[in-house]
Amino acid sequence: MLNLSSRLYAGEHDLQTLINLLLAVRPPQWVADPPGVVDLREILSLSETQADTRLWHTQDGKLVAFAIVDAYNNLIFELDPRAAGPEMEAEIVGWGETCIRRRMQASGEQITLDASCREDNPERLSFLERHGFERLSQCSLHYARPLGDVIPEPTLPPGFTIRPSGGVDEVEAWVALHRAAFGTDHMTVEERLAMLQAVEYELQTDLVVVAPDGRLAAYCMVQISQEENQRTGRNEGFTDPVACHPDYQKRGLGRALLLRGMHLLRERGIDTAVLATSSENAAMQALAASVGFEVTEARLWFAKPVA
Repeated sequence: MLNLSSRLYAGEHDLQTLINLLLAVRPPQWVADPPGVVDLREILSLSETQADTRLWHTQDGKLVAFAIVDAYNNLIFELDPRAAGPEMEAEIVGWGETCIRRRMQASGEQITLDASCREDNPERLSFLERHGFERLSQCSLHYARPLGDVIPEPTLPPGFTIRPSGGVDEVEAWVALHRAAFGTDHMTVEERLAMLQAVEYELQTDLVVVAPDGRLAAYCMVQISQEENQRTGRNEGFTDPVACHPDYQKRGLGRALLLRGMHLLRERGIDTAVLATSSENAAMQALAASVGFEVTEARLWFAKPVA
């Protein structure tokens, strides 16, 4: 066992060391898996997440592990195989439990420490099972759609229009739309601002549908990470998340956004559109299939009760 010390996240310099560790320990084809490089930058721009991030170093300062509990109670971690062992694993999981206990004390609610894993990653699956994580029935389904095939033109009901997001000036309306569409209060203004400040964020591909009365009716975040594409050797762009306000569902808004997003990706030289959704979201699965997306992999979810 290496002689290690640990400390809390301390700012921008630490972010790059976390990214470097991720790139060093993941196979290149997994670099874009959530949380990838882009995700780390986004979640670690949030002060609350920074406070729930711990780093482990060797005596000469080399980072060998990190553990993050994000805003959604997910344990995110990477570990240098040379530092792996029962003690290091226990410290990573123990940090996650510490963060969850603090949140339970603050909220008075019982919550679990959650985690996800590729279904074809036996080492990570074994890690989670060893430490009491219980597999959940739902999973995340990942889809892909080649853009060399014919892409229909998007159509909208009369009076609806697609345009780029209003960015900072539209943050509160966008957050309200997200919360209504997903029935959650998790999304915050701070989180939305973090998205807008991402290194490779492009306003022109961050799409919204505007209803005839001027309200935001739906959105689709179309994103390209050239950094991740260079690492994976792929040429992909994301067309998710897609969200539609309950007042405007079943009018083809999501389909129009996906089609418009695919056209934008192809115009920018992207070969493949990708997206992900929950195995419980039958509507999004049907929408993805209707425009030519096919499932490529599943990501399993786990929960660990915390006393």
